[in-house]
Amino acid sequence: MRIISGTHKGKRLRAPKNLPVRPTTDFAKESLFNILGNRINVADTKVLDLFAGTGNISYEFASRGAEDITAVDQHYGCCKYINATSKELDFNIRAIKSDVFAFVAKHLESYDLIFADPPYDLGEEAFSNLVTKVLAGDLLAADGILIVEHPKHLDLSEVPGFFELRRYGGSCFSFYNKK
Repeated sequence: MRIISGTHKGKRLRAPKNLPVRPTTDFAKESLFNILGNRINVADTKVLDLFAGTGNISYEFASRGAEDITAVDQHYGCCKYINATSKELDFNIRAIKSDVFAFVAKHLESYDLIFADPPYDLGEEAFSNLVTKVLAGDLLAADGILIVEHPKHLDLSEVPGFFELRRYGGSCFSFYNKK
């Protein structure tokens, strides 16, 4: 895993092998950030990274100038790794150990961009419920973007708020907003 661009461009990170993760590929991540670079000012974006895993997406946002990043994962080892790596790289990433669905239901802050990369084996209903819950509350800012990474066989285009799909190999990014 490496940071594609920004202050830490090219930095390679090695996560412990015992973490239950499937990091977003560098190719898919680079493509995603190319899209976002044309839509948002990353430095002014308050980011929430759900199912953060190794923190791969959070590090990319931080390297590109985002200063308010919250990463949520239920695995203690993932949160510990994110906190240690953030400290080492001098990033302002706050890792929270929590079940993502419980976090979404109770959290009161609002974010400009929410990225969610649930385990691919969760199933279509869980993916749909996550999107619905995020869009129903105040977690996503009124003009914010929710991006959900999911396997290519899963079609989430019928979930309200959907506006775009991008495919990269076996992964897809579905984009949502409140409009």
